[in-house]
Amino acid sequence: MWYRLLMDRSSVSFTRLLTGALYMAAPTWVAFAALVVCDALSPMAALIAASLTTVALLMVSSWVFSEWLNVLRWARTLAQGADPNALKPRETLITSDPVAAVGVVWRAWQRERETLAGTVDWHLSLFARLPDPLILLGDDRRVTNLNPAAKQTFGRDIIGRDLSAVLRAPDILEAADAVLNGETIRAIEFTLPVPVERTFLAQVLSLDMVADDGTRAVLTLHDITSVRRAEQMRADFVANASHELRTPLSTLLGFIETLRGPARDDVEARDRFLAIMQDQASRMARLVQDLLSLSRIELNEHSLPQDKVDLAKLVKKAAEAMQPIAHSRHMSLDIHIHPFDGPWGGLVMGQEDELTQVLQNLLDNALKYGREKTSVTIEVKPAAKLPAAVAHYPLASTVVISVADEGDGIAREHLPRLTERFYRVDPARSRQLGGTGLGLAIVKHIVNRHRGALVVESTPGKGSVFSVYFPMVHENVKSALPQMQKTGHLKA
Repeated sequence: MWYRLLMDRSSVSFTRLLTGALYMAAPTWVAFAALVVCDALSPMAALIAASLTTVALLMVSSWVFSEWLNVLRWARTLAQGADPNALKPRETLITSDPVAAVGVVWRAWQRERETLAGTVDWHLSLFARLPDPLILLGDDRRVTNLNPAAKQTFGRDIIGRDLSAVLRAPDILEAADAVLNGETIRAIEFTLPVPVERTFLAQVLSLDMVADDGTRAVLTLHDITSVRRAEQMRADFVANASHELRTPLSTLLGFIETLRGPARDDVEARDRFLAIMQDQASRMARLVQDLLSLSRIELNEHSLPQDKVDLAKLVKKAAEAMQPIAHSRHMSLDIHIHPFDGPWGGLVMGQEDELTQVLQNLLDNALKYGREKTSVTIEVKPAAKLPAAVAHYPLASTVVISVADEGDGIAREHLPRLTERFYRVDPARSRQLGGTGLGLAIVKHIVNRHRGALVVESTPGKGSVFSVYFPMVHENVKSALPQMQKTGHLKA
């Protein structure tokens, strides 16, 4: 090592080594000079002796310096995260204490590093596990980070983009600007219309210090859709129930008054009136049940079901349950299940009871409005084309269930309104058949919850085809879900 340092004349190490050796040799040169002045030693002998002493000091210094240099290099590699045993210098009389000291410091630093890493991991895990969307904001409303809940809500990576490119709500942008300009906190309630309408309580809070990535504020979104839907559900239920129950209740009250008065002793009239009253009471019971069902579905419409449902099995079970009604009308149910490719064939992400309700409502309508002694065809197959509502899904991973009847059909002008509550193409016939006017509204909201689409095609005089599209269980479909810009609207 000392020889390499001596040869490397341009190195800083050599300069330091030579300077140190000369400083240590200076007293020796002075001593030999004094001996020459006193004639105790000849000048040549003094020069040789001083030179040899200087060389010896230089050699000793180079050895000491090289050992310390090894310790220094080792310490630098440790600071860069290297294995402490990979380049550990040998422990000599000169370096044993420094090596031991550096080792102690490194172990203490490593423990502190592990503690800090654990704390960081814990905070990152907490950040990732937060159920509410959370967005970190830097200067000029730039998004610096966001948690998985926010990625799922907005459906794409928005880091580095302006908040206005993500949220078009002016109140949110105004609140973010206010907090970034000095305010402490702002709270706003706003609504996201897609993929399903959701209401959030947003809070923008300033941070006490600016992070290394420029984060200065945090935007939190708390989903209060269920609360607002519950409030709307109560209001709608009261309004709808009071409107639709008024007529049957008036009928019941009229018959009760008649039975207690003029028809008190009329056995024939009493039996006839009691039969009508039973029909009206049954209709009210069905109406209340449908209203409650619709309210429950609307309450959870914003949340995507997570169970896997086999549509082929579900269709067979629903058709079997409707067989008695078909037989009573001398009609038949024809089921056609087409084969699916891939391991996900026929499986959809859904809620089995709700999907059963969709099938039963569609089959019930087909049996009610189809002609007697005709057939209702149920077909389950891979989609050949996609309506706009599910255009983001891969075609090969989308399934369609079609229910076709041979009834009188529906005029084109009625198609866009079929899923409205209490809308009836033929009110008199619908009431006569026991319809509540809520069946297709329930179907629409269930399909919306499953991020599907309902399509109706009808030819007057020939019949109607009701088709529902659902994404099959597949990773490509799951990744496409947040990108949907519409939910299952009725398409003519």
